[in-house]
Amino acid sequence: MTNSEYLISSSHLELAETRLKKSQRLKNVGQPLQLPGKALGIEVVGNTAWIAENTTVARSIDLVSGKTTKLYRGHQGPVSALALWHTDSRQILITGSWDKTIKLWDANTKDLISSTDAHSDFVKSLLVIPSANLLVSGSSDKLIRFWNLHVEQQPLQSAGSLSSHTRPVECLSSRVSENGDVELCTGDTMGIIRLWTLTYDDRRWTSSLKAEFNHHRTKISDLYLGSGQLWTASSDETVQVRNLYEAEKKPVPQPIQHSTAVRCLLPLYLTDLQEPYIMTGSGDSMRVYDVSSVDEPELLNEIDAHWHDITHIRLWMRELMDEKTKQKSVEPWIVTTSLDSTIRRWRLSDLLVPKPKSTEPPASISPPQAKPGFSRSLEEEQELDELLDSD
Repeated sequence: MTNSEYLISSSHLELAETRLKKSQRLKNVGQPLQLPGKALGIEVVGNTAWIAENTTVARSIDLVSGKTTKLYRGHQGPVSALALWHTDSRQILITGSWDKTIKLWDANTKDLISSTDAHSDFVKSLLVIPSANLLVSGSSDKLIRFWNLHVEQQPLQSAGSLSSHTRPVECLSSRVSENGDVELCTGDTMGIIRLWTLTYDDRRWTSSLKAEFNHHRTKISDLYLGSGQLWTASSDETVQVRNLYEAEKKPVPQPIQHSTAVRCLLPLYLTDLQEPYIMTGSGDSMRVYDVSSVDEPELLNEIDAHWHDITHIRLWMRELMDEKTKQKSVEPWIVTTSLDSTIRRWRLSDLLVPKPKSTEPPASISPPQAKPGFSRSLEEEQELDELLDSD
């Protein structure tokens, strides 16, 4: 064994021991739901969460009871992305996988509607633009492809593509204006973000570049487009915001710095809740910021939420029923997923109350570097290691 191999092995053991201790300390925090695999994607509607797993299945979970209600089997690799499409008659689950396919399922019956050989490499991201009946997919093959949605039992037909990115397309977001104009935002693993205007003609989608942003140094891990703003999270340890449509150019807000890569964020004021807060996931910690003043975000809380990296943060408008009066009500909760194979559930009002800071020093162990000589990039080797890691 070489010195470098010994150091990597030693780091693995130290990291595993640190995570084991933290898993025991946090075993009941956030009302955890244990998954058989790791959640690579999540969508929440009502009291149901749809999960894309590295176990080759997608599943739906009742967030109140914690029970799995349906399993969608058929992919030959990790299910890396999912989206929901609501038609007049039924709800459609759309999944993308490392097996390079996109599959459409009847969300209620679990019936497979269609399977499409969509890309030449991993499907990394999916986005449904409901008003346009448009599905957008991003991939490790660096392509963005457009698909006109239908429920016929045949593969989707390509309705156009974008090939301007030079790295895997990790993130997608969109905005539809009041007059129906469609804008698409795309982010890749090099840190490049592009804003496009989409046009539909003769069953094909074409795009024109509206703006390009390169204010991040590396991978875009999450992005949100809305209300004239673009919020982005990156592996460069920052969350940043850009105002897109101001007539007067104002100074760019300072980046919100974190101590490690930021995998996910949730701007609550871009959701139906419209509250002036954003939540970020960096390492295994979740932060809550008051962004009433975007130029001066205030850190309200930092929570030890998981014992491994947080991968997604979603709003859950929890539907409640009063057993006596039979009156329905809704309470805002937050749902987080992690590479620790849990889903955790948090009452939003509790997260907005600052907690005393822990006296336990945070772990400062970096994941071991992948060995050279493989055809995959270092970034993809680290991702594969995380997905297959059984810690």
